[in-house]
Amino acid sequence: MTVLQVLQNTADFFARKGIDSPRLNIEHLLADALGKRRIDLYLEFDRTLSENELAPLREKVRRRVEGEPLQYLLGSWDFFGRAFRTDPRALIPRPETEILVEIVLKVIRVELGSRTRLLDVGTGSGVLAITFALECPNLQIVGSDVSPLALNLARENAERQGLNRRIEWVESDLLSSVSGPFDFLVANLPYIPTTELLKLAPEVKRDPQLALDGGPDGLVVIRRLLLEAPKVLRDGAFVILEVGFDQADRVADLLTAQKFRDISVENDYQGVRRFVTAWYG
Repeated sequence: MTVLQVLQNTADFFARKGIDSPRLNIEHLLADALGKRRIDLYLEFDRTLSENELAPLREKVRRRVEGEPLQYLLGSWDFFGRAFRTDPRALIPRPETEILVEIVLKVIRVELGSRTRLLDVGTGSGVLAITFALECPNLQIVGSDVSPLALNLARENAERQGLNRRIEWVESDLLSSVSGPFDFLVANLPYIPTTELLKLAPEVKRDPQLALDGGPDGLVVIRRLLLEAPKVLRDGAFVILEVGFDQADRVADLLTAQKFRDISVENDYQGVRRFVTAWYG
């Protein structure tokens, strides 16, 4: 079979099996199998593939149809223009979270000055902490997570970027083992209501349940964070939370009750009210 035939036939197969973005999936898998970039495939449509090249691809196609995330099969995924290791130890980075980075960077460029410490709560694979460390070399970064497995993955990602000495990793149930004060707090915490977990797409269910389950109303973990946050924040600290599609107003109310001010909501790429920002004090 040629490269083009593999792309077309497998994309059709993925579509029949209900895989989202079927052509994109097989392009990623084939490029990875051949050790090439996706764009290189378009220059080799007529190339005939050997059985040695097709055999490992077939195995990954089978695993993809069974619900294993594309990001796990590839072993890495891009976030904010950089490749990060991805595996079942932590939540897969989502494109919309890049908006959170852009929002914070705008604030940091104006406010950095004497504001030097940023806390990433629930850091998972470390993509936020690492991205801020790379984008803002003068910033002191702490990444915390309750999962030691996730923190190991974060350390591995930081090491790939040459950053392990720049970031302090702390195993902590939210803020219990974290020492403030901080000028910036970012958090992408579990926010899916427990009853909704069974309705998730098969590949999303492969993410750690600890990173997904937000309790009965989806806000159990976020509510705990906001109750604890004042003890580690400087006056005038900036906070941003990524939340569920219908949670922004309730989270804004929680922030108001904890003496936060100038609360606002930003949309994600689909127009969902996804990010809640506020200033403390």
